[in-house]
Amino acid sequence: MKVGYDVAPLVLDSAGTARYVSGVLDELRGRDDLELHELTWGGGGRATAAVRDAAWYPFVLPVRARTLDVLHCTTFRAPLRAPLPVVVTVHDLAAIRFPELFTTWTRLYARTFLPAVLRAATRILAVSEFTKRDVAALAGVPEERIDVAYNAADTRTFTPDGQSAEGDYVLAIGTLEPRKNLPRVIEATGRLGLELRIAGARGWGDVDTRAPHVRWVGRPSDEELATLLRGALCLAYPSLWEGFGIPVLEAMLCGTPVVTSEGSAMEEVAAGAAELVDPQDAESIAAGIERALGRRDELRSAGFARAQRFGWAQTADAVVDCYRRALA
Repeated sequence: MKVGYDVAPLVLDSAGTARYVSGVLDELRGRDDLELHELTWGGGGRATAAVRDAAWYPFVLPVRARTLDVLHCTTFRAPLRAPLPVVVTVHDLAAIRFPELFTTWTRLYARTFLPAVLRAATRILAVSEFTKRDVAALAGVPEERIDVAYNAADTRTFTPDGQSAEGDYVLAIGTLEPRKNLPRVIEATGRLGLELRIAGARGWGDVDTRAPHVRWVGRPSDEELATLLRGALCLAYPSLWEGFGIPVLEAMLCGTPVVTSEGSAMEEVAAGAAELVDPQDAESIAAGIERALGRRDELRSAGFARAQRFGWAQTADAVVDCYRRALA
């Protein structure tokens, strides 16, 4: 099977989407049943990204992939028409649900192209059952055309063994953007008198992280992030919307208790091995952190056991099964 695999997201950042693209890619490269063609264009600048969305995906990519068997677009950027089956991975539809939380270009793309791209795809790969339901509800894609291939995390880097950062602190992970809900995490930890360290790249939306008890550490390497996770009292990840929430898995693999959003994809991922809170309520977040600290040993054990059920090899198997369905 000759597969065209979209690696363009790797030039943008090292956050959740790039983790998925590289994690699956590493597994697919080692498979004897695939002839893998890695496809990309352009660099990481915003202007280049806009050109890639508006021209490369809809017009150039289908031509480059025309001699292949399947084209896998690893985000919701994909052609509306192509001379071969197209599989599209959807990480979340937050850009449709909460357009105010995104850049002007992302809002425009989501409003103009996204539902049509998803309806045109041969098959959809959702990263959770939560996201599968969202695709069916918002894009009108029949559920029988949507497969689930869960995300995973790097089990070589994110382990309970290794160096731990010093200090007593709560850790928050995420690009500084509105949907990561950092102002409420800052308020919650301030109420508790706890230090908060924030790990993530500078984003958009004028998110203000300045407070006496807050330390923004920028975007660490994976090794540095694992060190921060191992040293943290807990991970506070009450994001307003995610399609999966890879930091939840990374924390659990490091033996770090997790506080995350109820009614979310993260609740599905955690499956009872985390404290759940109302992400719209700083008081609820603070109470969840207090509960996590009181259940630290229990949550460490339950979280680590839960995280063992995910892996990029299993994800890649589900991805290849989707390719076969697209060809059927």
